[in-house]
Amino acid sequence: MSFSSLGLSAALLRAIAERAYNEATPIQAAAIPAVLRGGDVWASAQTGSGKTAAFALPLLQLLAGTPRERGRFVRALVLVPTRELAAQVGDAFRDYGRYLPAPPLKTLVVYGGVSINPQMIALGGGADIMVATPGRLLDLIAHHAVSLSAVATLVLDEADRLFALGFADELTRIFALLPTRRQTLFFSATFPPAVWQLAESLLREPTRIEIPTAPADAPDITQRAIEVDAPQRTQLLRNLIALHAWTRVLVFVATKYATEHVAEKLRRAGIEAAALHGELSQGARTAALAEFKASRIRVLVATDVAARGLDIAGLPVVVNYDLPRSPVDYEHRIGRTGRAGESGVAVSFISVETDAHFRLIEKRNRCNLPREQIAGFEPLHTAMPAVASTGGVKGKRKSKKDRLREAAGGSATRPVVADAPVRIEPQEYFPLTPRIPTQRRVGR
Repeated sequence: MSFSSLGLSAALLRAIAERAYNEATPIQAAAIPAVLRGGDVWASAQTGSGKTAAFALPLLQLLAGTPRERGRFVRALVLVPTRELAAQVGDAFRDYGRYLPAPPLKTLVVYGGVSINPQMIALGGGADIMVATPGRLLDLIAHHAVSLSAVATLVLDEADRLFALGFADELTRIFALLPTRRQTLFFSATFPPAVWQLAESLLREPTRIEIPTAPADAPDITQRAIEVDAPQRTQLLRNLIALHAWTRVLVFVATKYATEHVAEKLRRAGIEAAALHGELSQGARTAALAEFKASRIRVLVATDVAARGLDIAGLPVVVNYDLPRSPVDYEHRIGRTGRAGESGVAVSFISVETDAHFRLIEKRNRCNLPREQIAGFEPLHTAMPAVASTGGVKGKRKSKKDRLREAAGGSATRPVVADAPVRIEPQEYFPLTPRIPTQRRVGR
Protein backbone atom coordinates (compact mmCIF):
# COMPACT_ATOMS: atom_id res chain seq x y z
CA MET A 1 0.00 0.00 0.00
CA SER A 2 1.34 3.47 -0.87
CA PHE A 3 1.81 6.09 1.84
CA SER A 4 -0.22 8.58 -0.20
CA SER A 5 -3.33 6.45 0.35
CA LEU A 6 -3.04 6.58 4.15
CA GLY A 7 -4.17 10.18 4.64
CA LEU A 8 -0.76 11.71 5.37
CA SER A 9 0.03 15.33 4.51
CA ALA A 10 2.18 16.44 1.58
CA ALA A 11 4.95 17.54 3.95
CA LEU A 12 5.18 14.08 5.51
CA LEU A 13 5.00 12.38 2.12
CA ARG A 14 7.93 14.51 0.94
CA ALA A 15 10.04 13.40 3.91
CA ILE A 16 9.08 9.78 3.31
CA ALA A 17 10.01 10.00 -0.36
CA GLU A 18 13.46 11.34 0.50
CA ARG A 19 14.06 8.25 2.63
CA ALA A 20 13.24 6.08 -0.41
CA TYR A 21 10.30 4.37 1.28
CA ASN A 22 8.34 2.92 -1.62
CA GLU A 23 5.39 1.31 0.13
CA ALA A 24 4.06 1.15 3.65
CA THR A 25 4.78 -2.02 5.60
CA PRO A 26 1.75 -3.99 6.89
CA ILE A 27 2.01 -2.49 10.40
CA GLN A 28 2.24 1.02 8.95
CA ALA A 29 -0.69 0.49 6.59
CA ALA A 30 -2.86 -0.72 9.47
CA ALA A 31 -1.72 1.60 12.28
CA ILE A 32 -1.39 5.00 10.57
CA PRO A 33 -5.12 5.42 9.72
CA ALA A 34 -6.08 4.10 13.17
CA VAL A 35 -3.85 6.63 14.95
CA LEU A 36 -5.11 9.46 12.73
CA ARG A 37 -8.67 8.63 13.80
CA GLY A 38 -7.65 9.42 17.38
CA GLY A 39 -8.41 6.07 18.97
CA ASP A 40 -6.27 3.73 21.04
CA VAL A 41 -4.12 1.19 19.21
CA TRP A 42 -2.85 -2.20 20.35
CA ALA A 43 -0.22 -3.31 17.81
CA SER A 44 2.04 -6.31 17.57
CA ALA A 45 4.54 -6.92 14.77
CA GLN A 46 7.93 -8.51 14.31
CA THR A 47 11.17 -6.67 14.85
CA GLY A 48 12.25 -4.54 11.90
CA SER A 49 8.70 -4.11 10.61
CA GLY A 50 8.63 -0.29 10.74
CA LYS A 51 6.78 0.29 14.02
CA THR A 52 8.45 3.65 14.68
CA ALA A 53 7.07 5.22 11.49
CA ALA A 54 3.70 3.60 12.24
CA PHE A 55 3.20 5.91 15.24
CA ALA A 56 5.59 8.80 14.48
CA LEU A 57 4.06 9.82 11.14
CA PRO A 58 0.43 10.11 12.28
CA LEU A 59 1.44 11.76 15.55
CA LEU A 60 3.32 14.46 13.69
CA GLN A 61 0.28 15.12 11.53
CA LEU A 62 -2.04 15.35 14.54
CA LEU A 63 0.27 17.80 16.32
CA ALA A 64 1.22 19.96 13.34
CA GLY A 65 -0.30 23.43 13.18
CA THR A 66 -1.74 23.40 16.71
CA PRO A 67 0.12 25.33 19.43
CA ARG A 68 1.09 23.80 22.76
CA GLU A 69 0.17 25.31 26.10
CA ARG A 70 2.60 27.73 27.68
CA GLY A 71 4.60 26.23 30.50
CA ARG A 72 6.47 22.99 31.09
CA PHE A 73 3.89 20.78 29.40
CA VAL A 74 4.23 17.90 26.95
CA ARG A 75 1.64 17.02 24.32
CA ALA A 76 2.86 13.57 23.25
CA LEU A 77 4.93 11.22 25.42
CA VAL A 78 6.84 8.24 24.01
CA LEU A 79 8.28 5.82 26.56
CA VAL A 80 11.12 3.52 25.45
CA PRO A 81 13.34 1.04 27.34
CA THR A 82 16.85 2.15 26.37
CA ARG A 83 18.86 5.29 25.73
CA GLU A 84 19.88 4.18 22.24
CA LEU A 85 16.30 3.55 21.20
CA ALA A 86 15.26 6.92 22.66
CA ALA A 87 17.84 8.71 20.51
CA GLN A 88 16.82 6.75 17.44
CA VAL A 89 13.10 7.48 17.87
CA GLY A 90 13.81 11.16 18.49
CA ASP A 91 15.84 11.33 15.27
CA ALA A 92 12.95 9.72 13.40
CA PHE A 93 10.47 12.34 14.64
CA ARG A 94 12.79 15.18 13.60
CA ASP A 95 13.53 13.62 10.23
CA TYR A 96 9.91 12.91 9.32
CA GLY A 97 8.72 16.32 10.52
CA ARG A 98 11.31 18.59 8.92
CA TYR A 99 8.95 19.84 6.17
CA LEU A 100 5.92 20.46 8.38
CA PRO A 101 4.64 24.06 8.36
CA ALA A 102 5.69 26.54 11.01
CA PRO A 103 5.78 26.74 13.91
CA PRO A 104 8.16 23.75 14.03
CA LEU A 105 7.33 20.98 16.47
CA LYS A 106 9.66 20.76 19.45
CA THR A 107 10.93 17.22 20.06
CA LEU A 108 13.01 16.45 23.15
CA VAL A 109 14.83 13.21 23.98
CA VAL A 110 15.62 12.57 27.65
CA TYR A 111 17.43 9.64 29.24
CA GLY A 112 19.79 8.87 32.08
CA GLY A 113 23.53 8.49 32.04
CA VAL A 114 24.07 12.17 31.21
CA SER A 115 23.69 15.41 33.15
CA ILE A 116 20.09 16.31 33.91
CA ASN A 117 20.71 20.07 33.83
CA PRO A 118 20.73 20.56 30.02
CA GLN A 119 17.54 18.54 29.79
CA MET A 120 15.87 20.70 32.43
CA ILE A 121 16.92 23.84 30.55
CA ALA A 122 15.66 22.44 27.24
CA LEU A 123 12.26 21.81 28.83
CA GLY A 124 11.71 25.51 29.36
CA GLY A 125 8.56 26.26 27.41
CA GLY A 126 7.61 22.60 27.29
CA ALA A 127 7.70 20.30 24.27
CA ASP A 128 5.37 18.95 21.64
CA ILE A 129 6.94 15.49 21.72
CA MET A 130 9.04 13.94 24.47
CA VAL A 131 10.83 10.64 23.98
CA ALA A 132 11.97 9.36 27.37
CA THR A 133 13.24 6.46 29.38
CA PRO A 134 11.08 6.03 32.50
CA GLY A 135 13.75 6.64 35.13
CA ARG A 136 14.96 9.96 33.77
CA LEU A 137 11.38 11.14 33.17
CA LEU A 138 10.60 10.60 36.85
CA ASP A 139 13.78 12.48 37.79
CA LEU A 140 12.63 15.46 35.71
CA ILE A 141 9.18 15.33 37.28
CA ALA A 142 10.75 15.28 40.75
CA HIS A 143 12.70 18.43 39.80
CA HIS A 144 9.44 20.09 38.63
CA ALA A 145 10.98 20.41 35.16
CA VAL A 146 8.01 18.90 33.32
CA SER A 147 4.30 18.29 33.82
CA LEU A 148 2.37 15.41 32.24
CA SER A 149 -1.04 16.93 32.84
CA ALA A 150 -1.41 18.01 29.19
CA VAL A 151 -0.34 14.77 27.52
CA ALA A 152 -2.85 13.98 24.78
CA THR A 153 -1.09 10.89 23.41
CA LEU A 154 0.95 8.24 25.21
CA VAL A 155 3.08 5.77 23.24
CA LEU A 156 4.69 2.69 24.74
CA ASP A 157 7.35 1.47 22.33
CA GLU A 158 8.88 -1.99 22.90
CA ALA A 159 6.45 -2.48 25.79
CA ASP A 160 7.59 -6.04 26.49
CA ARG A 161 11.18 -4.85 26.85
CA LEU A 162 10.10 -2.15 29.31
CA PHE A 163 8.76 -4.91 31.55
CA ALA A 164 11.72 -7.24 31.01
CA LEU A 165 14.13 -4.51 32.13
CA GLY A 166 12.24 -3.96 35.39
CA PHE A 167 10.37 -0.73 34.67
CA ALA A 168 7.00 -1.90 36.04
CA ASP A 169 7.11 0.33 39.13
CA GLU A 170 8.21 3.41 37.17
CA LEU A 171 5.46 2.89 34.60
CA THR A 172 2.83 2.70 37.32
CA ARG A 173 4.01 6.00 38.80
CA ILE A 174 4.04 7.69 35.39
CA PHE A 175 0.55 6.46 34.44
CA ALA A 176 -0.83 7.96 37.66
CA LEU A 177 0.32 11.42 36.51
CA LEU A 178 -1.29 11.27 33.07
CA PRO A 179 -4.74 12.58 32.14
CA THR A 180 -7.39 9.89 32.09
CA ARG A 181 -8.68 11.14 28.74
CA ARG A 182 -5.92 10.55 26.23
CA GLN A 183 -4.97 8.46 23.25
CA THR A 184 -2.77 5.47 24.09
CA LEU A 185 -0.68 3.61 21.53
CA PHE A 186 0.75 0.27 22.61
CA PHE A 187 3.47 -1.20 20.37
CA SER A 188 5.28 -4.41 21.18
CA ALA A 189 6.91 -7.31 19.37
CA THR A 190 5.58 -9.85 21.89
CA PHE A 191 2.80 -9.87 24.50
CA PRO A 192 3.69 -12.01 27.51
CA PRO A 193 1.00 -12.15 30.24
CA ALA A 194 2.22 -9.14 32.25
CA VAL A 195 2.27 -6.94 29.15
CA TRP A 196 -1.10 -8.28 28.02
CA GLN A 197 -2.65 -7.34 31.38
CA LEU A 198 -1.16 -3.85 31.20
CA ALA A 199 -2.54 -3.31 27.70
CA GLU A 200 -6.01 -4.39 28.78
CA SER A 201 -5.93 -1.99 31.74
CA LEU A 202 -4.67 1.02 29.75
CA LEU A 203 -6.50 0.82 26.43
CA ARG A 204 -10.11 1.76 25.72
CA GLU A 205 -11.76 -0.06 22.83
CA PRO A 206 -8.48 -0.17 20.93
CA THR A 207 -7.93 -1.02 17.31
CA ARG A 208 -6.07 -4.33 17.62
CA ILE A 209 -3.43 -4.99 15.00
CA GLU A 210 -1.43 -8.19 14.84
CA ILE A 211 0.89 -8.70 11.90
CA PRO A 212 2.01 -12.33 11.69
CA THR A 213 5.28 -13.17 10.04
CA ALA A 214 4.45 -14.70 6.68
CA PRO A 215 7.16 -16.77 4.95
CA ALA A 216 7.26 -14.27 2.10
CA ASP A 217 7.78 -11.39 4.56
CA ALA A 218 10.44 -13.13 6.64
CA PRO A 219 13.82 -11.38 6.52
CA ASP A 220 16.50 -12.98 4.34
CA ILE A 221 18.80 -14.22 7.09
CA THR A 222 21.08 -17.22 6.70
CA GLN A 223 21.36 -18.85 10.12
CA ARG A 224 24.40 -20.94 11.04
CA ALA A 225 25.19 -23.01 14.15
CA ILE A 226 28.91 -23.72 14.60
CA GLU A 227 30.14 -26.17 17.21
CA VAL A 228 33.17 -24.95 19.14
CA ASP A 229 34.59 -25.29 22.63
CA ALA A 230 34.01 -22.13 24.68
CA PRO A 231 37.74 -21.22 25.06
CA GLN A 232 38.15 -21.24 21.27
CA ARG A 233 35.32 -18.83 20.43
CA THR A 234 37.39 -15.66 20.10
CA GLN A 235 39.93 -17.31 17.84
CA LEU A 236 37.12 -18.76 15.74
CA LEU A 237 35.51 -15.31 15.51
CA ARG A 238 38.79 -13.84 14.24
CA ASN A 239 39.08 -16.66 11.71
CA LEU A 240 35.54 -16.12 10.38
CA ILE A 241 36.03 -12.36 10.06
CA ALA A 242 39.17 -12.90 8.00
CA LEU A 243 37.81 -15.84 5.99
CA HIS A 244 34.60 -14.10 4.92
CA ALA A 245 36.00 -10.54 4.89
CA TRP A 246 33.11 -9.32 7.04
CA THR A 247 33.07 -5.53 7.01
CA ARG A 248 30.91 -5.09 10.12
CA VAL A 249 29.96 -7.62 12.78
CA LEU A 250 27.65 -7.21 15.77
CA VAL A 251 28.71 -9.73 18.42
CA PHE A 252 26.37 -10.52 21.31
CA VAL A 253 27.77 -11.68 24.66
CA ALA A 254 26.15 -12.32 28.02
CA THR A 255 27.93 -9.87 30.35
CA LYS A 256 29.49 -6.43 30.39
CA TYR A 257 32.83 -8.03 31.36
CA ALA A 258 32.70 -10.22 28.25
CA THR A 259 32.13 -7.20 25.99
CA GLU A 260 35.33 -5.56 27.20
CA HIS A 261 37.29 -8.82 27.26
CA VAL A 262 36.37 -9.93 23.74
CA ALA A 263 36.77 -6.42 22.28
CA GLU A 264 40.25 -6.13 23.81
CA LYS A 265 41.30 -9.50 22.39
CA LEU A 266 40.12 -8.46 18.94
CA ARG A 267 41.99 -5.14 19.15
CA ARG A 268 45.17 -6.98 20.10
CA ALA A 269 44.70 -9.06 16.94
CA GLY A 270 44.50 -5.89 14.85
CA ILE A 271 40.72 -5.81 14.43
CA GLU A 272 38.99 -2.50 15.25
CA ALA A 273 36.47 -3.33 17.97
CA ALA A 274 34.48 -1.57 20.69
CA ALA A 275 32.30 -2.62 23.61
CA LEU A 276 28.70 -1.57 24.21
CA HIS A 277 26.98 -2.25 27.52
CA GLY A 278 24.81 -0.54 30.09
CA GLU A 279 27.62 0.40 32.48
CA LEU A 280 29.29 2.69 29.94
CA SER A 281 28.65 6.42 30.12
CA GLN A 282 26.11 7.62 27.61
CA GLY A 283 28.81 9.50 25.74
CA ALA A 284 30.83 6.31 25.34
CA ARG A 285 27.77 4.32 24.25
CA THR A 286 26.75 6.93 21.70
CA ALA A 287 30.30 7.19 20.35
CA ALA A 288 30.72 3.41 20.00
CA LEU A 289 27.42 3.05 18.15
CA ALA A 290 28.17 6.01 15.88
CA GLU A 291 31.63 4.65 15.02
CA PHE A 292 30.13 1.27 14.20
CA LYS A 293 27.34 2.70 12.03
CA ALA A 294 29.92 4.77 10.15
CA SER A 295 32.10 1.66 9.60
CA ARG A 296 35.02 3.22 11.45
CA ILE A 297 35.12 0.14 13.69
CA ARG A 298 34.63 -3.35 12.36
CA VAL A 299 33.23 -5.21 15.37
CA LEU A 300 30.81 -4.05 18.07
CA VAL A 301 30.67 -6.41 21.05
CA ALA A 302 27.42 -5.83 22.91
CA THR A 303 25.06 -7.12 25.56
CA ASP A 304 21.35 -7.28 24.82
CA VAL A 305 21.19 -3.48 25.19
CA ALA A 306 21.63 -3.56 21.38
CA ALA A 307 19.19 -6.38 20.67
CA ARG A 308 15.95 -4.42 20.50
CA GLY A 309 14.86 -1.46 18.44
CA LEU A 310 18.24 -0.36 17.07
CA ASP A 311 18.32 0.11 13.31
CA ILE A 312 21.84 -0.37 11.97
CA ALA A 313 21.53 0.05 8.22
CA GLY A 314 23.24 -2.55 6.07
CA LEU A 315 24.52 -4.71 8.94
CA PRO A 316 25.73 -7.92 7.26
CA VAL A 317 26.50 -10.23 10.20
CA VAL A 318 25.32 -10.95 13.75
CA VAL A 319 27.22 -13.43 15.93
CA ASN A 320 25.83 -15.04 19.09
CA TYR A 321 29.12 -15.49 20.94
CA ASP A 322 26.98 -16.33 23.99
CA LEU A 323 23.48 -17.66 23.39
CA PRO A 324 20.56 -15.48 24.51
CA ARG A 325 18.53 -16.47 27.54
CA SER A 326 15.28 -16.92 25.64
CA PRO A 327 14.06 -17.81 22.13
CA VAL A 328 12.44 -14.37 21.84
CA ASP A 329 15.76 -12.65 22.48
CA TYR A 330 17.34 -14.84 19.80
CA GLU A 331 14.81 -13.57 17.28
CA HIS A 332 15.49 -9.95 18.20
CA ARG A 333 19.24 -10.39 18.12
CA ILE A 334 19.39 -11.85 14.64
CA GLY A 335 16.80 -9.29 13.53
CA ARG A 336 19.50 -6.60 13.57
CA THR A 337 20.64 -7.99 10.19
CA GLY A 338 18.62 -8.75 7.06
CA ARG A 339 16.63 -5.50 7.38
CA ALA A 340 15.00 -3.31 4.73
CA GLY A 341 15.05 -6.04 2.12
CA GLU A 342 18.76 -6.82 2.47
CA SER A 343 20.22 -10.23 3.24
CA GLY A 344 22.22 -11.08 6.34
CA VAL A 345 24.01 -13.83 8.23
CA ALA A 346 23.43 -14.89 11.85
CA VAL A 347 26.03 -17.19 13.42
CA SER A 348 25.63 -18.93 16.78
CA PHE A 349 28.51 -20.59 18.63
CA ILE A 350 27.37 -23.88 20.19
CA SER A 351 29.32 -25.79 22.83
CA VAL A 352 28.45 -29.12 24.40
CA GLU A 353 27.18 -27.20 27.45
CA THR A 354 24.84 -24.97 25.43
CA ASP A 355 23.59 -27.45 22.82
CA ALA A 356 20.44 -28.39 24.76
CA HIS A 357 19.53 -24.73 25.25
CA PHE A 358 20.01 -23.99 21.57
CA ARG A 359 17.71 -26.90 20.69
CA LEU A 360 15.00 -25.18 22.74
CA ILE A 361 15.65 -21.97 20.82
CA GLU A 362 15.34 -23.87 17.55
CA LYS A 363 12.09 -25.49 18.67
CA ARG A 364 10.46 -22.22 19.67
CA ASN A 365 11.59 -20.49 16.46
CA ARG A 366 10.56 -23.46 14.28
CA CYS A 367 13.98 -24.04 12.78
CA ASN A 368 16.44 -26.90 12.77
CA LEU A 369 19.96 -25.84 11.88
CA PRO A 370 22.66 -28.29 10.83
CA ARG A 371 25.68 -28.21 13.13
CA GLU A 372 28.88 -27.06 11.44
CA GLN A 373 32.50 -27.55 12.42
CA ILE A 374 35.34 -25.37 11.18
CA ALA A 375 38.67 -27.01 10.42
CA GLY A 376 41.10 -26.32 13.22
CA PHE A 377 38.32 -25.48 15.69
CA GLU A 378 36.62 -28.84 16.07
CA PRO A 379 35.30 -29.28 19.62
CA LEU A 380 37.28 -31.67 21.82
CA HIS A 381 34.21 -32.53 23.90
CA THR A 382 31.13 -33.85 22.16
CA ALA A 383 29.06 -35.07 25.12
CA MET A 384 28.13 -33.70 28.52
CA PRO A 385 30.12 -35.27 31.37
CA ALA A 386 28.21 -37.50 33.80
CA VAL A 387 26.79 -35.53 36.72
CA ALA A 388 27.74 -38.25 39.23
CA SER A 389 29.28 -41.70 39.46
CA THR A 390 25.77 -43.16 39.84
CA GLY A 391 25.08 -42.19 36.24
CA GLY A 392 22.35 -39.71 37.14
CA VAL A 393 20.40 -42.16 39.33
CA LYS A 394 19.69 -41.20 42.90
CA GLY A 395 21.11 -43.71 45.41
CA LYS A 396 20.05 -44.75 48.87
CA ARG A 397 22.19 -42.22 50.68
CA LYS A 398 20.12 -39.24 51.81
CA SER A 399 20.87 -35.91 50.18
CA LYS A 400 21.35 -32.70 52.15
CA LYS A 401 17.87 -31.58 51.08
CA ASP A 402 16.38 -34.85 52.32
CA ARG A 403 18.13 -34.53 55.68
CA LEU A 404 16.93 -30.92 56.12
CA ARG A 405 13.39 -31.94 55.19
CA GLU A 406 13.49 -34.82 57.66
CA ALA A 407 14.77 -32.53 60.41
CA ALA A 408 11.87 -30.20 59.72
CA GLY A 409 9.41 -33.06 60.13
CA GLY A 410 8.64 -33.46 56.46
CA SER A 411 9.97 -36.97 55.95
CA ALA A 412 6.60 -38.57 56.76
CA THR A 413 4.90 -36.86 53.87
CA ARG A 414 7.82 -36.87 51.40
CA PRO A 415 9.55 -40.25 51.68
CA VAL A 416 12.85 -40.86 49.93
CA VAL A 417 12.48 -43.23 47.01
CA ALA A 418 15.66 -45.14 46.42
CA ASP A 419 16.99 -45.67 42.93
CA ALA A 420 14.43 -43.26 41.39
CA PRO A 421 15.64 -41.91 38.06
CA VAL A 422 16.24 -38.18 37.96
CA ARG A 423 15.24 -36.44 34.74
CA ILE A 424 17.05 -33.15 34.10
CA GLU A 425 15.38 -30.86 31.56
CA PRO A 426 16.91 -27.69 30.10
CA GLN A 427 14.92 -24.68 31.22
CA GLU A 428 13.51 -21.97 29.01
CA TYR A 429 13.50 -18.38 30.24
CA PHE A 430 10.51 -16.24 29.51
CA PRO A 431 10.24 -12.75 31.09
CA LEU A 432 6.57 -13.11 31.98
CA THR A 433 6.55 -10.98 35.10
CA PRO A 434 8.31 -7.74 36.03
CA ARG A 435 11.64 -7.97 37.76
CA ILE A 436 12.17 -6.53 41.20
CA PRO A 437 12.23 -2.74 40.78
CA THR A 438 15.39 -2.39 42.88
CA GLN A 439 17.46 -4.13 40.23
CA ARG A 440 19.58 -1.92 38.03
CA ARG A 441 17.75 -0.71 34.94
CA VAL A 442 19.19 0.08 31.55
CA GLY A 443 18.36 3.58 30.36
CA ARG A 444 17.81 5.32 33.67
